[in-house]
Amino acid sequence: MNTKVSLAGIEFKNPVTTASGTFGSGMEYSDLVDLNRLGAVTTKGVANVPWPGNPTPRVAETYGGMLNAIGLQNPGIDVFLERDIPFLKQYDTKIIVNVCGKTTEDYLAVVERLSDAPVDLLEINISCPNVKEGGIAFGQNPKMVEEITKEIKKVAKQPVMMKLSPNVTDITQTAKAAEAGGADALSLINTLTGMKIDINRRKFLLANKTGGMSGPAIKPVALRMVYQTVNAVSIPVVGMGGIATAEDALEFLMAGATMVAIGTANFVNPRATLDVIEGIEDYMRRNQVEDIKELIGCVK
Repeated sequence: MNTKVSLAGIEFKNPVTTASGTFGSGMEYSDLVDLNRLGAVTTKGVANVPWPGNPTPRVAETYGGMLNAIGLQNPGIDVFLERDIPFLKQYDTKIIVNVCGKTTEDYLAVVERLSDAPVDLLEINISCPNVKEGGIAFGQNPKMVEEITKEIKKVAKQPVMMKLSPNVTDITQTAKAAEAGGADALSLINTLTGMKIDINRRKFLLANKTGGMSGPAIKPVALRMVYQTVNAVSIPVVGMGGIATAEDALEFLMAGATMVAIGTANFVNPRATLDVIEGIEDYMRRNQVEDIKELIGCVK
């Protein structure tokens, strides 16, 4: 039974990774999850300098999910290179580094610092607000998507995967723009913008007013967007958004995703990634599927 998949020229032992921002760099989970079993670990977003993140409260539960306005708090690239990469290199898993920034120069600075690092793939978070453009996310304007992808591809030594924002009218436009800019792969979806109000305090629950919604409630939207994207571009796609079980993951694979990422489910069930991997293997055994590639994109 073969669960190996190939994405952007890299072979993964299985199609399951973690969604950025839900798993740290694996340290917090390493006592609970055997990281050697994962296809890859996708790290929390890394910036060129430490980011303090947003004021609290910055997490709220919602029906079928959660809102977060963490603001990409991270210790910066120096600490990441010194601490996180050596930690992950102890394990037999691929390393996908999520990169964030407030200007194109910020992104390029991180990508250049990572050029000699032993990491396999760069995931570029273009849902960050572009300060030079008045705060619109890079990923909401197809022209900006193509431009930043081109700039990153000029300096990146590893394959580049652009992480698409769902907060757009037509996801295929930004997907095509990333492909035109030279992206090697795409990952989607990032969180949907949402809000919650505390009726007793008559105030917004999050200090930021809005936050990113994730969890099971967004899965049908994510699945639809992944399917649309797979059929609009010729580069591989990593699907995510509300995946909590093997059944969820199989839906994304059948819709055409080459890999899947588990996010919010990690907070509820730290073993979610392993449960999904074991569940996919069990499904393949029960249905006599010899190679996982038989399932990828089988629903047209």
